[in-house]
Amino acid sequence: MQASETILDVNGLTNTGPAHRNLPVARLIELSLRRNESSLASTGALVALTGKRTRRSPGDKFVVREPSSEARIWWGKVNQPMSRDHFQQLRAKVAEHFKGRDVFVFDGFAGADPAHRLPIRILSELAWHSLFVRQLFRRPTPEELSVHEPEFTVIAAPNCQAEPAADGTKSEAFIALDFESRTVLIGGTHYAGEMKKSIFTVMNYLMPLQGVFPMHCSANVGDDGGVALFFGLSGTGKTSLSADPARHLIGDDEHGWGDNGVFNFEGGC
Repeated sequence: MQASETILDVNGLTNTGPAHRNLPVARLIELSLRRNESSLASTGALVALTGKRTRRSPGDKFVVREPSSEARIWWGKVNQPMSRDHFQQLRAKVAEHFKGRDVFVFDGFAGADPAHRLPIRILSELAWHSLFVRQLFRRPTPEELSVHEPEFTVIAAPNCQAEPAADGTKSEAFIALDFESRTVLIGGTHYAGEMKKSIFTVMNYLMPLQGVFPMHCSANVGDDGGVALFFGLSGTGKTSLSADPARHLIGDDEHGWGDNGVFNFEGGC
């Protein structure tokens, strides 16, 4: 397994504060509270406020236009192009932002089917963001972790803001995906769902190339092996409909349908 310094150097992060790798839940909660990122509710649940951005910002999402992926992307309002120069400029800004700051590292997988799962690494400046991805993505076993090599990396710097006129963004927030360097940069938003959804975007690009149909749906399975899929836009009831006490939940957000059946992109629900 790579040393923390090597992981950060590979991603252009130098002179940072301490790197915290794959910390357990209790330690991440402790650090989040100690760093005043969050608080505890009366039930004991961890509560974090995301400020003015309480949901995803699709208008602030960009994909770098580059030769290896350009012909496979449907460019438009959903997949907005970003130049290589602007991406590199944002990457340098994020690297500068991390100087002297703690870095939280999560190594895991997207995709429950071992034949199609994607090894990922998420570097974040907030302990609770690392807790979020640890709970939402698939956690490796100690043996898997010892040989884990990420195929995509997300660098999340919510307190790093873009300058739209200079950085080619629409606002101070940015979610920029580059298939060439296999990197996602996130800044200007504390909404943790951007980390999850950015990896889902990657899976939606990669899975068809592997003969897998990606789906935005919830899914459950009966004792007879029959799978039910519930399609719908966000907030239309997919999770509620799939939570059937007589059936087993596969997942409630995004799935793949391959030769081995239907599998969850996440580690849970």
